[in-house]
Amino acid sequence: MPPTSPRTLRWWPAALILVLATGVVLYAQLQSEWPFQQRNLWTLATGILTFLGLLIWWLFGSRIPWRMRFLGLTLLILLGMGWRTAFRLKGVSGDFVPIIEARWKPAPGATPANASPPSPIPITAPSPATVLDFPQFLGPTRDAQLPGPALSPDWTAQPPRLLWRQSIGGGWSGFALVGNRALTQEQHGPEERVTAYDLSSGALLWAHTNLARYDTTIAGEGPRGTPTVLSNRVYTLGATGILDCLDLATGKRLWTRSLPEDAKCPVPEWGYSGSPWTDGQKVVVQAGGGDGKSLLAYRADTGEPLWSGGSAGVNYSSPYLVTLAGTPQFLIFGRKTLSSHDPQTGAVLWEYPFGVGMPLVANPILVSSNQVLITAGYNVGAELLAVSPGTNAPTSLWKSKRLKAKFANPVRRGDFVYGLDDGMMACLNLKDGSQAWKEGRYGHGQGLWIGEVYLLMSEAGELVLLQPTPEGPNERARLPVFDSKTWNPIALQGDRVVVRNDREVACWQLPLAIR
Repeated sequence: MPPTSPRTLRWWPAALILVLATGVVLYAQLQSEWPFQQRNLWTLATGILTFLGLLIWWLFGSRIPWRMRFLGLTLLILLGMGWRTAFRLKGVSGDFVPIIEARWKPAPGATPANASPPSPIPITAPSPATVLDFPQFLGPTRDAQLPGPALSPDWTAQPPRLLWRQSIGGGWSGFALVGNRALTQEQHGPEERVTAYDLSSGALLWAHTNLARYDTTIAGEGPRGTPTVLSNRVYTLGATGILDCLDLATGKRLWTRSLPEDAKCPVPEWGYSGSPWTDGQKVVVQAGGGDGKSLLAYRADTGEPLWSGGSAGVNYSSPYLVTLAGTPQFLIFGRKTLSSHDPQTGAVLWEYPFGVGMPLVANPILVSSNQVLITAGYNVGAELLAVSPGTNAPTSLWKSKRLKAKFANPVRRGDFVYGLDDGMMACLNLKDGSQAWKEGRYGHGQGLWIGEVYLLMSEAGELVLLQPTPEGPNERARLPVFDSKTWNPIALQGDRVVVRNDREVACWQLPLAIR
């Protein structure tokens, strides 16, 4: 019997798998009309399928000796265990790019699970509220616009001055700045905390604690909403649906409600993210329940339920009170709709289909007395609606894929709207939805329009100053602040800006324009 010839490596299936994978990735990345998230998801899925294909080839189609196959599989398992020991997946970017972090790297802001809140300094009375206060999400008018002060665009001649910086607990909440108090929400182990800091020094004044925790690998941990302050009360909504009313001076709880219990609904997939709205008489929040329990209102002083309305489900924006066609109304995104509610009864005035079932985050933008602009990421884009008195639904004036706001809230200035289109700064003409320009990649950050400038915190943690016009973004200055993902809204009181992410918080004094 002739000797058996040794089996040679069958390499062509592996080469074919790699060629096909390369082709799919190139195809996805060259689709300019696709949002970055879709391109990156295709790339990630292709990578996973390529790995599985190569593994199957190695084990069953390579024709190398079985002991070599098992040796390779064992080595792969050991490498996987070593990677898991040394690294962790720290969520994803706004474009769904995985963020890998070394496990030995200390996480600023992290505290042991059994840690107590830091010892606060002696509580002093809150200083009086001023016209410069930033008492809620997106500022006094909840539209990301402030009339001033006039900030200097030259940070080379007059650089911003760091007043204080420190670690903070997890979460994507912003700050409310009222008098000498800076209030936010953060996660510490199993505890969700509402914290009040001294705006001048960063010293902790008080901390209110709830035993609650929201945490997922992709979305991260902690609360998402920004506190709302009116008079001597602080209203907060935690990621698991705890609605608290606290005393501004001491942090003492005045009343509390549970949205999942009141609306008989589960916690949303990405956690409750809206910020409470209040006029001092009622507090309005989105719970997302069915059977007329989508939007809820409570008495501001006692927490007693006042009304509920709608069954459109929950999304991740905040209640916004506007007057359209002469009628005051709350606007809020449902699962796949924009809903309008009567402020006195919660009854649905009209609903308009919008979105593709993915998160709707950026608040609607009031354009005129009867027009409102809505926009979303995930390749949805923007749409201008006209509302007429006595109608059951708005009329669409135009649609555009040229402004896809995923997290950040765009701002209207005159006949144009400025904002992040899938992470790139863009300007849209409100007359027809055409794009005047798109340039400057800042990721999925947050911004405020202050006087004649736009202050933007990029997703990478840089504070950027722009002077946008219909001709271009006109970037003026950059200030590196953080070195990790930053999704939190920014807050400004006078010349002091407070910025944070899920690890750190910093307060900077910005230079004022010389007049």
